[in-house]
Amino acid sequence: MNEPFILPVTYQGKAYELKARFERWGYTHRIAVLIDETTFTFEPDEEGGYRALSIPGTLVHSVPIDAGLLNAIAEKLISLNNA
Repeated sequence: MNEPFILPVTYQGKAYELKARFERWGYTHRIAVLIDETTFTFEPDEEGGYRALSIPGTLVHSVPIDAGLLNAIAEKLISLNNA
């Protein structure tokens, strides 16, 4: 079951409202987040955080995504998970 939601993230003083969806993967889950026109998938890691994955063939950016933004999204997902 995929559950769409809006993920509010603030990074470098800018507020983002990113489209996201929760995806069940067997006994775990992933969260797909749309940044511009590229979907990044975040999955839980062994330390209780989230790591960002990109699906091959989906990167359409001519400018790379800021790794700091991906970290800010991961931190937001951790805070939602702990709420």
